[in-house]
Amino acid sequence: MNRRHFLRATAATSVVACQPRTLLALAKDNSYRKQIGLQLYTLRNEISKDADATLKAVAEAGYYQGEMYGFPKADAMIKAAQAHGVALHSSHFEWDTVVNPSDQGLSDFMRILEEAKKIGLKHLVIPYLHGKDRESLDDYKRVAENCNQGAAKAKEAGIQLSYHNHAFEFEPKEGKQTGFDVFVKEFSPDMKFEIDTFWVKVGGGDPVKLVKELKGRVTQLHLKDLKEGLTLPNFGSVPNDAFQELGDGIIPVEPLLEAGKEAGVEHCHVEQDQSPDPLASIRQSMQHLQGL
Repeated sequence: MNRRHFLRATAATSVVACQPRTLLALAKDNSYRKQIGLQLYTLRNEISKDADATLKAVAEAGYYQGEMYGFPKADAMIKAAQAHGVALHSSHFEWDTVVNPSDQGLSDFMRILEEAKKIGLKHLVIPYLHGKDRESLDDYKRVAENCNQGAAKAKEAGIQLSYHNHAFEFEPKEGKQTGFDVFVKEFSPDMKFEIDTFWVKVGGGDPVKLVKELKGRVTQLHLKDLKEGLTLPNFGSVPNDAFQELGDGIIPVEPLLEAGKEAGVEHCHVEQDQSPDPLASIRQSMQHLQGL
């Protein structure tokens, strides 16, 4: 343990000693801790080289479940996860089948729903928007309308459709309204959010406050940490080292887990978009969750 980690650990011990049990990410009865997930995009390079060995490492690091990406083109991830006992409840998927459908019946998305049902997925998540789909508030309204249509079809299949944010949704547009404001207003009750806490912070927001405000509308959280000292808000790109392991940045995890519990969040997934050593990063984040 280097000096920085020692000082953080010492400070954290002092804080934890003063916190009620319900605020502890490490509490043995904390459901998120028992079923903590990993967004497998963190290990995309490793998975492309050897999915089986990578998912084995995920399981050995203590992660209960994996959230996939690129579904339905995810056969290697699915096979490896099943081989090593990593549960699969959620996946990011080919989102243009909903955002920019080829026909009014969303036939391409319907095929994805069928594939998701075959492996028992309960969540599909729209992970991103192309620039052309987020230039104006009207663009966001069109996206929301298509999402609502997709969410209704997903519900019929027993699957929850959600939207994963970045920072760009929080950039003020006409009348200082944001794209995220449009989604909050326009999404139907069937359409939910997967809140990425890092990008909320980068976009100038308070992720704990946002999760609480969206009580009942957030199905999953992405947990990641943000390097101290960046100028916020930032609606563009961030440096690679902005992404930090849990406990090494400015986003405490315990208040997020507590807010998630109060808001009815089902799953929490660790994610680190960039790291010089992703496997070491996911192990370190798990150690933080376990209090090691």
